[in-house]
Formats: sequence, structure tokens, C-alpha cells
Amino acid sequence: MSILNMTLVVNLYVFCLLASFSQAATVLPLVINTWPFQKATEKAWDTLQSGASVLDAVEKGCALCETEQCDGSVGYGGSPDERGETTLDAMVMNGDTMQVGAVADLRRIKNAIGVARAVMEHTRHTFLVGESASIFAENMGFLAEDLTTHSSLAMHTKWLNESCQPNFWEGVSPDPSKSCGPYKPTSVQQRWRKQIINIHNHDTIGMIVINKTGHVAAGTSTNGAKHKIPGRVGDSPIAGAGAYADSTVGGAAATGDGDVMMRFLPSYQAVEYMSSGIDPTTACRKVIDRIKKYYPGFFGAVICANTTGGYARSHESVLEQRNPEPFIMIADSTKRIGIMNNIGSLFVLKL
Repeated sequence: MSILNMTLVVNLYVFCLLASFSQAATVLPLVINTWPFQKATEKAWDTLQSGASVLDAVEKGCALCETEQCDGSVGYGGSPDERGETTLDAMVMNGDTMQVGAVADLRRIKNAIGVARAVMEHTRHTFLVGESASIFAENMGFLAEDLTTHSSLAMHTKWLNESCQPNFWEGVSPDPSKSCGPYKPTSVQQRWRKQIINIHNHDTIGMIVINKTGHVAAGTSTNGAKHKIPGRVGDSPIAGAGAYADSTVGGAAATGDGDVMMRFLPSYQAVEYMSSGIDPTTACRKVIDRIKKYYPGFFGAVICANTTGGYARSHESVLEQRNPEPFIMIADSTKRIGIMNNIGSLFVLKL
């Protein structure tokens, strides 16, 4: 359903570039995820309502986004790296046991969140990466398929034809702002380069699910940053960075510039703030403010939810003054599925 057809608008507060929303009343069960991926929210909600676990709901919701190629930033056929290859990262966390399963730089396997859960449930490890993670997935029965599509090939070809712009190189020769590699280190000081991660290259679905008895799970899935250096892993599959869950407190998930955000473990920090009694709105805001202190121009956001049914999100980007795109999806016990945009309005899609 388009925003024009949405039935209700509730005005919320706006804090300059920082917007947040909290729900004081108990609204469990609850599904909340980054970005307006409505079908993923509905899938997780329906899974939970069928009597399945919070882990099942997170996995099914994120897996739908992998299949649907949500916004091109999740699943196969998106965000090719410098070699034109699409690789996937994902993680899932059980807030009851604090177990985590994660994969990164996964090749040939479309269901990254499923492989992450297999790591959690069928090994004593937490994180598998690269070709070894792909072999593990194949041994676990996951289908090996080509993750490249005509769209990702066209994206890569266009990038090559535009002198490999933008890219993630610094302090190398030849000048990465004007040409492709291969590059070698140089001592020549280079000027600050334009931010690459923005609202159109944000990557990640991050999802938190809390059932009516307060059990929490969280998960993420992404194909990473467009034109990344091969082997790059962002915040998404890192427990405490991309997402975090603790059934005694709640959960959090992050999205945005993963290379910056992973340095601060924002999801873990938000849950820790909530564990000390801080409400989700303030917890999210404090996390973003901490990152802003060191990287004032970064693009990113965090969503937070606690086991009493409160939820919130805070974000930071100069882009949102001009481009108030929808940001998160929410489904709760009030029987609604809502979409909250970046200027602090909640559009109710179903009543």
C-alpha cells in the first residue's frame, strides 16, 4: 500500500536531526524492523502468531527479505563488490540463552539468515566466514546458487565505466578518486572524500521480535555496501553491533554506515542502557549521540525495544532534512502494522 493510501497519521516529536518514538503502553507481542520492509514484518508477525518461537519469527521475516531482495540491499543480486560479486552477511541471536549464529562473506547461498541459525544450532561456534561458511552451508543442505543477476552485473559494469567511483580506498596510488586499481600504498596525504554510505546505500534489515511472555530474539541480513573491497564485513553480522537481544531487557538493531557503527557496538550499548532502567527512546538517542561525538557526519540509526513493550528509534544524517523517507516497520498487539518515517510520523497500514 502506498503512503497516499495509508489511513492514519499520528504526529510525533522531532528533535532536530534526531527523531525518536516510544510506546509506553504494553503492546506485546512486538515485531519491529529497520526500513519499510512491510512484507518481512508481516511474515515475522504471522510466524509468531502461528505459535512459533521468536527465533522462527526473526528467521522467517529476514529470509523473506532475502528472497524479495528488499531494496536491493538484502539478499542476492545486490551490492556487488569490486569484483562484481554479491556476498551476504547475517546473524541471529537468542535472547534467552545469549547464543549467536553468524555468517559473513557468504557466497552461493541465498538464505544467509538460515545459515546463521544453523551455525548457532549445529556447531559450538558463533561466526563462520567466506568460502568455509559456504561449504558449511552446502553440507547443511542449503542450495548452492549463483547470487549474481543481470541487475548486479549492470551495476558493476556502470561502476567500472565511471572509473570505479565511488570506492572505499584511501592513501593509495593511483588516485582512487579518479581511477580504478590495483592500488598500492602511498604517503601522499589525500583530502577527505565524499561519504559513500547514505540512505540509498544503507544495507541491512535488522529485526527485533518479542513475544507476549517477553522472550526476545534479534537478527540481521544484508548484502553489504555497494562496491566494497572484497572481504569487507560491516556491522550487520557482528553481535552487539548489527543486533543484540537479552530476554531480561529487550533488543536493539542498527543500520547505516557499518564501518563506523561497528566501532561502537551500538546495539549492545543500547540494551545495556535499557538494562539500567533507561527507556528505549533515551537509550537509542544516547547511542547515536556517542557516535556523533566522533563522526558528526555519519549516516546511521538504531532501533530499541524492551520487554515491557516500549520501542523507539533514533537516527542521524543531514540527508533526512531533505529526504524524509520511511524508516521502520512495527507490528504489535494493537493489531496494527505501522510505518514510521524520518520526520516522526506513524502511518498505520492495517487496523
